[in-house]
Order: sequence, then C-alpha cells, then structure tokens
Amino acid sequence: MKETVNVSIASQAFVLDKDACETLSCYLDEIRRRLPREDSDTMDDIETRIAEIFRERISSPMQVITLDTVRKTMAQLGTPDDFGEITQETSRTETAAEEKADAPHRLYRSRSDRAIAGVCGGLADYLHIDSTALRILTLFLILFAGLSIWIYLLMWLIIPEEPRTFKLRR
Repeated sequence: MKETVNVSIASQAFVLDKDACETLSCYLDEIRRRLPREDSDTMDDIETRIAEIFRERISSPMQVITLDTVRKTMAQLGTPDDFGEITQETSRTETAAEEKADAPHRLYRSRSDRAIAGVCGGLADYLHIDSTALRILTLFLILFAGLSIWIYLLMWLIIPEEPRTFKLRR
C-alpha cells in the first residue's frame, strides 16, 4: 500500500501518491529556478496547465494520480531546460527557508490536518507542536479543567481557514 498526499494545484484538489508528489515538486522547483523571481504568472500558468492535464487523465476526482501520470504530464509540458537557463542558484532547502522567512507566520485552521474543524491542526502548526498531543490536551482541558467547548467553537468561527495554495503536505 502506497502513502498518498493531498495537494492543491491551481486551486484544485488532487490526491497523489508520495513518489508522484515528490517528483512533481522537484520538477516545479527546477522550473521555478529557471524563471525570474518576479515572474509568478508563468508559474501560475504552468500549475494551471498541470491541473488541466491531471483532470483530463483521471476519471474521478478521488482517483490517485500515480508517478506514471506525473511523468507523462512532465513529458507533455517539456523538461525544465525548455524553460531557460538556471537563473536562481539556490538549493531547494534554501528556497523553502527563504519563502518561510519572508512569509508572515499566521494562524489558520488547517485544511489537511483536521479532525473536526482544523482548529487544533492549525494551532499545532502555528506553535510547531504535534497536533495529536494538542488534541489530547484540548480534550483533557475541556473534560477536566473547565475549558468551555464554546471557546473551541468561537475559535472555529474567528480563525480563518488556511488559503488554498500549491502546498505539499506530508
């Protein structure tokens, strides 16, 4: 049995197997390195085209996209070399670290790590702790320490849901 990953590509939800997700992520990173930093429109167009190709190739929205489908899509779009020479000499980890440092750290309800409304998953991500431990702590506080369920419901209403972006979840 293979592990699957839920991703959002061009604001469309897809389920990819783990190998396909990693391959697609590396492919997009290689293309991103070849485009000027200020050229986000081209990356948006590429992601939109990938989403269109995936929708053409799968019969059901719940069907898992395999490594073979990703490879065929990459062959259809072309190699990263077709997008030009490398303009950004940063490694994948450096790029991710830069994006994380540049982006403000905001509290959101999680779209992928949710049991009820994503409140605990979002808080865990914000606080950099395990979501399961936070859920157990929250349940304990509600049952034994007098924390009101109304606080959870209020947080559900106040905390915005995580924006839909191309974000790989593991």
